[in-house]
Amino acid sequence: MKLLQIMSRPFVVFVERYYPEPFVFAILLTFLTFAITFTVTDTAPVQAMAAWGSGLASLLSFMAQLCIMLITAHALAHTDPIQKALKFLGRQPATQPGAYLMVTLVAGFASLLSWPLGLVSGAIMAQQVALEGRKKGLRLHYPLLVASAYSGFVIWHMGYSASAPLFVATPGNELEDMMGGIIPVSETIFAPWNIATALITLSLVALTCALMRPRDQDILEIPETAINALEKLDKKELEKEEAGDSPSHLPSASSPAARLDNSRLIPLLSGGILLVYLIHWFVTKGLDLNLNIVNWSLLALGLCLSRSALHYVSLITNASRTVTPILLQYPFYAGIMGLMAQSGLVSIMSDWFTSLATPHSLPFWAFISGGLVNFFVPSGGGQWAIQGPVFIEAAKNLNVDLPLVVMGIAYGDQWTNMIQPFWTIPLLAIAGLHMRQIMGYTFVILLVTFVTFSAGLFFAAL
Repeated sequence: MKLLQIMSRPFVVFVERYYPEPFVFAILLTFLTFAITFTVTDTAPVQAMAAWGSGLASLLSFMAQLCIMLITAHALAHTDPIQKALKFLGRQPATQPGAYLMVTLVAGFASLLSWPLGLVSGAIMAQQVALEGRKKGLRLHYPLLVASAYSGFVIWHMGYSASAPLFVATPGNELEDMMGGIIPVSETIFAPWNIATALITLSLVALTCALMRPRDQDILEIPETAINALEKLDKKELEKEEAGDSPSHLPSASSPAARLDNSRLIPLLSGGILLVYLIHWFVTKGLDLNLNIVNWSLLALGLCLSRSALHYVSLITNASRTVTPILLQYPFYAGIMGLMAQSGLVSIMSDWFTSLATPHSLPFWAFISGGLVNFFVPSGGGQWAIQGPVFIEAAKNLNVDLPLVVMGIAYGDQWTNMIQPFWTIPLLAIAGLHMRQIMGYTFVILLVTFVTFSAGLFFAAL
């Protein structure tokens, strides 16, 4: 325990002192990408600017899918049954190590179902565990609880909402012809070696978070302002549930319109129709996942578990605040992606890694390459779109199974999320902390998961 405390401390100090805001981070990365492009390619400034500008809108459809996934997952996590389940789990830890373990495990398993559900559920879980800990006289370091929630997110790209595996499993994707067809999720997400790697990684990450807990004199408990805000929110929700969800401006809560707005049947029927469609999809197409199917799954569950149509609208409205910073930053990352792709920078980077590879090590170098590119393009599907052609060709030349290369890039993407602040935004919006307060701990998680992800890929390549 003392060793991990000592290891985490320099990272905590470094992040608190030198890490900028996520939006500033995106802008600085843009300038850095221009600088690297001019250094290692022969792209002219005008060409570079044009490539960057043309890339700004390149991920708009993906942004829409991503934002729908985030707000529907946020809404689902705030439905009454899920809230009750999270509060129940939050009451279970009786020790300090158990508290950090619980938060990490809940966030990790939720991330395997849906990455935004993992972020949102993890943040809520950190709050609930912190509150219950106070009631029990258990002193818990709130920044580490929130860092534990974000650490559980490190396995998201191995689960149901994994964008790169879903990208290559979607018919008509841009690289289908080059790959020689689609790659089913049974060979990526649901491959036994991937499932085993995910479970081992999550177990070690949870243990590491528990062992990083600081000394009692260094503990920062959940702020009183956060406690008051949570208690106020719970009280407001209780009043809404008792009085119905109709806005006060309606003339009568018993009017036909108000009865429809507050009807439990309306969202249940609409969610039920979606569930029937999803069942039909899987019956006719097998285990065929894509981003849209994941989104409709989250929407269907959220509708079915909400109190009324009006209640679900209020949940979606509350969720929308988490996507605003993402909408602001994503065009910058899309511009970076366009610049890297059109200037040939990403090919130079990927070619360098593939030049080092052997048939046994290519998935590992895809992992390292994916981790590096993730700083500039924090999108698993986007990364595969620009790195895929190089690694597909390398896999063919070295006779390596393509699913291993896809998962290598996916592992790299999720790995360096631990020190890339972009995806902390929705989690920290709920937890009420600053990115600098948690990311020192996630630097240690980066080191731990390097070992498990590398070992998993080398084992699968045997």
